[in-house]
Amino acid sequence: MDFTLPEELLIFRDTLRKFVEKELEPISEQVEEEDHIPDRIVEKMKDLGLFGLAIPSEHGGYGMSVLGQCVAMEELSRTNACFRTRIGTNNGIGSMGIVIAGTEEQKRKYLPRLASGAMTGAFALTEPNAGSDASAIRTTAVRKGDKYILNGTKHFITNGDIAGLSTVMALTDRPKGTKGISAFLVEEGFPGFSVGKIERKMGFRGSHTCELLFDDCEVPAENLLGREGEGFRIAMQVLDKGRLMMGACALGAIERLIELSTTFAKTRVTFGEPIINRQAIQWMLVNMAIDAYAVRNAVYHAAWKLDRGERVTKEAAMVKVLATETACRAADSAVQIHGGMGYMKGMAVERFYRDLRLLRIYEGTSEILRMIVAREMSR
Repeated sequence: MDFTLPEELLIFRDTLRKFVEKELEPISEQVEEEDHIPDRIVEKMKDLGLFGLAIPSEHGGYGMSVLGQCVAMEELSRTNACFRTRIGTNNGIGSMGIVIAGTEEQKRKYLPRLASGAMTGAFALTEPNAGSDASAIRTTAVRKGDKYILNGTKHFITNGDIAGLSTVMALTDRPKGTKGISAFLVEEGFPGFSVGKIERKMGFRGSHTCELLFDDCEVPAENLLGREGEGFRIAMQVLDKGRLMMGACALGAIERLIELSTTFAKTRVTFGEPIINRQAIQWMLVNMAIDAYAVRNAVYHAAWKLDRGERVTKEAAMVKVLATETACRAADSAVQIHGGMGYMKGMAVERFYRDLRLLRIYEGTSEILRMIVAREMSR
């Protein structure tokens, strides 16, 4: 494996870093307070083509490699998490089901709009009684003529209130368990579909997590994604890549936490000298750097394998566990280095501390991912 990033990817990374530093970071606290990304920033994201990084070029996107997408998520994660979530969901779980299993008609209809940012995508699997255990979903889909009728409730759905299109998992054959789950492309205007409550969360301000309601929701039969019973398989393929992206997001956060902590340690003086001269502080910074090095190699190696068309179920699970748990340790160290200041609202490390905690839960908890790795090892 050649660890040298292609020249065009280096140029893209630099462009994106400047965008983060100039446009996103200066309004991070504004977004935190208002719980909303300004429309002008969303338009600038569209102008850069950020909503279509992963969507094939023939459908209006960049068709960027998985490694390239990891680099993008890494850079976007150096600031408020909501910006990356808005873009990452659209490029990942919000559109990848269509890329993987969509008909040509579905791809022509939806992918160009998702790639341009004209339409935002969401992914609806989780329910009040079904998260890690996808087989426990209760949302049903019954074929009636040229339509499917969906009934049920989804919750904890990222982008749910702004999504023009949601990939929804529903039971078409309950006795078959996961093999009876099918996937449907549900537009926001379909009869019987509505958005319920918007959750209040510990972090991720500016990124809304919502309840989606289906009350005799009418979905055209042509909006079945794949065949009946293939929904669970499609979801797992989508989540493999999504978990790898979560690793890249954690990596970007760790790198930024190291920078913030190092800068603070150089300027914070106690007992007549900067605290960076103290071994206790040095070791925390060194451990953060060691972790970042390990995570980078794990993320990039798994991305390289996926770009080669290899199956990465085990690697993606390991990367997410390693990266997200490491990022939470880094955030804890960053707050400790900053002392009382690190606990104050308005400090970036305080926001990182809250936001990063979610990464160990969504798109596969650390506990479930360890079960997946164990299963793969026992094959």
